[in-house]
Parts: sequence; structure tokens; C-alpha cells
Amino acid sequence: MLVALNDLMENLIAPATLVLQHVSTVFIDQNGGLQALEDVSFSVAPQEFVCVLGPSGCGKTTLLRALAGLLRPTNGEITYQGHRLEGPQADVGLVFQKANLMPWRSVLDNILLPLEVQGLPRAAALEKAHQSVELVGLQGFESSLPRLLSGGMAQRVALARALVQDPHLLLLDEPFGSLDALTRERMGDELLDIWQHRRKTVVMVTHSISEALLLADRLLVFTPRPGRLCLDLPVDLPRPRSQETRYLAQFSVLARRVRDAIA
Repeated sequence: MLVALNDLMENLIAPATLVLQHVSTVFIDQNGGLQALEDVSFSVAPQEFVCVLGPSGCGKTTLLRALAGLLRPTNGEITYQGHRLEGPQADVGLVFQKANLMPWRSVLDNILLPLEVQGLPRAAALEKAHQSVELVGLQGFESSLPRLLSGGMAQRVALARALVQDPHLLLLDEPFGSLDALTRERMGDELLDIWQHRRKTVVMVTHSISEALLLADRLLVFTPRPGRLCLDLPVDLPRPRSQETRYLAQFSVLARRVRDAIA
């Protein structure tokens, strides 16, 4: 309890990992332009787990791409660790809905890829990759090719590849969206466990209200396009959490608030 309290106090004192100030994004087309985000402002504290929800097409993926430095906002500013975000950062990990593994590379070699790009010596890279394999529970599958993996296992590889660089910020774009319900629950449990051990700052896009409530410290709910922040909801459910957390009365109260905001 004392350790958790100390972590909370440190987070309150430490500067925000991410700060968005009046961010808007417009995609120019032959009809003049499509506005994806409009005047979005919020911050994310160190080690905070934030989930982003909203109807399809409200700009959630656009937001995540902007946070990853892959897309520059049309208006406004994003600050990452005290500096204006101008492009991709080496200490930011990104996981998409599809695993996007290289089919000719084994599980281990897919995880090694970011370290090879960095030019890390082979021995040090292998040590980090094996630690990442163990973290996501892929022991025994290091030599397997992606075509032999289930959807859940492929997403574990993608998560391991993002974590192998020990990122300060982890961005997740509906990483479990293509999985069946039971596999999705198991992956959510594993993500909870990984976050509890590594305590990364996480921003995750999801369509699932219950998944978001189970994982996050805060929920950010967006309106239909153009996406505007309509609800910033702290999730005051006790940690550590499990699937049993879904049956708490407060869980239902929070879920209703989110549904009302999306509707």
C-alpha cells in the first residue's frame, strides 16, 4: 500500500508525459477537407493507463498516429516529455490492430527487428528479446513462423516487439479487436499483468467499454466526427483488477456513464 501511495505521489509531482493543446486534424481532399479531430486538449501522467473510446470514424486512430509522431496536427500542439513532438520517438512503442509481422522471420527475429534497426550488438539484443518473449508468455515458440501462430499469439509477438525497446510510452490501436471474445479477455488479463510489472505510460484505443474500464485509470470519450473530447472519466476501481472486477456495482455505474456519453 505504501509503495502504491509513493508511486501516486511521484506521478502527481512529475510533469505530464503527454500534453495536447487544442489539437485539430484536417485531411485535405477534392471536396475541401475532412476534419477528423477538433480542438482536443488533455494530458497523460507518467505510468498512467488511458483508454480512448468513441464511435467508428471519430478520429481515434488519427489521434494515436499523432501521438506516435506519424501525423502532424493541422492546428494545436502535442508535447512529449516536455518537448514539442515533431516526429517518431525511439522510446515510444506502437501496436496496431493487426500484428503486421514479417512472415519470413521467426517469432524471435520479429521481436529482434527494432533492436537490429538501432544497431544494438547481437548478444545484448538477444538477451532483451528473450526477456520480452518471457514477458508475453511465448516460451517455446521462438523459432515459429507467423503463419503457424494463432491471432492471439501473433498479437503477443507484436506486443513483445513494442516492449523489447523498453519504451517510455506504449500506444495501442485496438490490439485485440480482431480476436475472439475469450482470447480477447485472456490478452486483456496479460496486458494488465504486464502493465502492473512494467508500469509503462499507456494510451490504448478500443471500442469495448468493459475492456477499457477493466484496464484503464482514465477513459477519454470522443464524439462522432469531428472527434471532440466529451468525457474525461477517472476509473476509480480498485487495483489489482481481474475479470471479477466486471461484476462490481461501480463498474456498471461507470459503464452507463460512458454509454450515455457515446450515445
